[in-house]
Amino acid sequence: MFRRMIAAAGLSTVLVAPGAAQQATGSSVAARPTLVVFITIDQMRADYFERFKSQLTGGLKRLHDEGAFFTQGYQDHAITETAPGHASTMSGRFPVHTGIMMNSQGVNTSSAPLINAPEQGASPFRFQGTTLTDWLRAADPRTRFLSVSRKDRGAILPIGRSKGDVYWWSGNGTFTTSSYYADALPSWVNAFNARRMAQSYAGKTWNLLLPPSAYPEPDSVSLESLGIDYVFPHEMLNDATYAAKNIAGFPWMDDLTLAFALDGVSKQELGASADRTDILAVSLSTTDAIGHRFGPDSRELHDHVLRLDRALGVFLDSLFALRDPRHVIVALTGDHGMSPFPTLRSTIYPNQDAKRVSIDQALLALRVRLSDASIDTTAVQFDDGVITVTRPEAFTKAGVSADSVLADFARDIARTQGVLRADLVSRLASADTVNDTIARRWLHMFAPTGPTRLVITLTQYSYWYSTNYATHGSPHDNDANVPVLFWGAGVIPGVHAEFVRVVDMAPTLAALLKITPLEKLDGVVLRQVVR
Repeated sequence: MFRRMIAAAGLSTVLVAPGAAQQATGSSVAARPTLVVFITIDQMRADYFERFKSQLTGGLKRLHDEGAFFTQGYQDHAITETAPGHASTMSGRFPVHTGIMMNSQGVNTSSAPLINAPEQGASPFRFQGTTLTDWLRAADPRTRFLSVSRKDRGAILPIGRSKGDVYWWSGNGTFTTSSYYADALPSWVNAFNARRMAQSYAGKTWNLLLPPSAYPEPDSVSLESLGIDYVFPHEMLNDATYAAKNIAGFPWMDDLTLAFALDGVSKQELGASADRTDILAVSLSTTDAIGHRFGPDSRELHDHVLRLDRALGVFLDSLFALRDPRHVIVALTGDHGMSPFPTLRSTIYPNQDAKRVSIDQALLALRVRLSDASIDTTAVQFDDGVITVTRPEAFTKAGVSADSVLADFARDIARTQGVLRADLVSRLASADTVNDTIARRWLHMFAPTGPTRLVITLTQYSYWYSTNYATHGSPHDNDANVPVLFWGAGVIPGVHAEFVRVVDMAPTLAALLKITPLEKLDGVVLRQVVR
């Protein structure tokens, strides 16, 4: 399928000989990298590489087998969501330092309207600090970059505040950007959009890539997809407008994103200059869409990962037909992991004790206590396990300690089934962050003196009651463990089992490129990677 998309984009489908990349990466010839390709796979668990190992034949296999792969890579922060995860990839810093703590505090703003698209505007207005892009531009202002994703936050946040070619998908069936980056779309983007590739999938069917016997997962789990269309095959309605809006839930969206990225490499001449290093950032979002709908232990997720593997294989082959692989570095990670449905006893993941948790009664009691103390109840906000004091002056006026009130609240909800712990952020500052993983990850999220006062951690694999689909977002390893992978120029291949963080990727890339970060980083250079 992806081969056809590349052909439709007017790009060569000439493939590199199977051993060419391996020969290049194994060469002792020192070559200046001219292109860094940073791939973030939305909702990519690290264990997918091992789970599907025998069936991987494309790009995931190639990068794993020829590159430096860390099985114990982690998004080492507590709220494992798309926005904070992407903001950490190329910045080398935790959410407490990037300013991107959760999806609801991400990129959307009315101050940066989209170009030729109906959705809410977007920009990196909350992002703090710098990224690999800034460090490269400081070393060489000629550096070019392109960042592409289905999601606005997936395209924007890896790049940080730099202005340039940043594009994401609109429900009207086109790639767009916002006024933060440009006043109009460039001609090559308009030309790509004019091909109406998404609309061409109207009436198409998503069938299994391999025979049904190759999939151990059942295909009759009614809890998946809210009980609607949960059995293969999955058909796209035969309507072009519908296809453009709903392709995000089918594997073809990643094909489309990769075709657009490859077109951009060609049209913008990324990596074409021998004395300049450019960046291509690609965030692939379909694993997330399918994972939420069907769960990480579903047949649909299994099939999609295999399709993603093949699509990445064709993408890399086509990229290396354009650019010498000896001058390319590829980095790959995930923005977060994934947990199965808590009410579905998984045969793959140990979620037998998972619960759907509600603290509505405790929250009601908290509001009553605030009201009795003449404190406006809106002075305290609750969002997926995080209690924020938005108006501390309301407590001061009433002569009441916010932390004292919330400490009592924490003791109440700690007795709720499915709640593991509730912590005052101010008290986490004295925690043993080496041995207390959860405390460490919350401190990588919020400063002890900030407006976030209380954080609630559910038991592993448990969900908040209001969540009806499969999801992620916890500080537990099942949501935090993601691949950390490097391939290409200057990279020492190998498989590593030691604990590393996604924030280590940017400083490691800086070391490979021999450039200096512009600020203090949370991550460190992974010296076992750097030749």
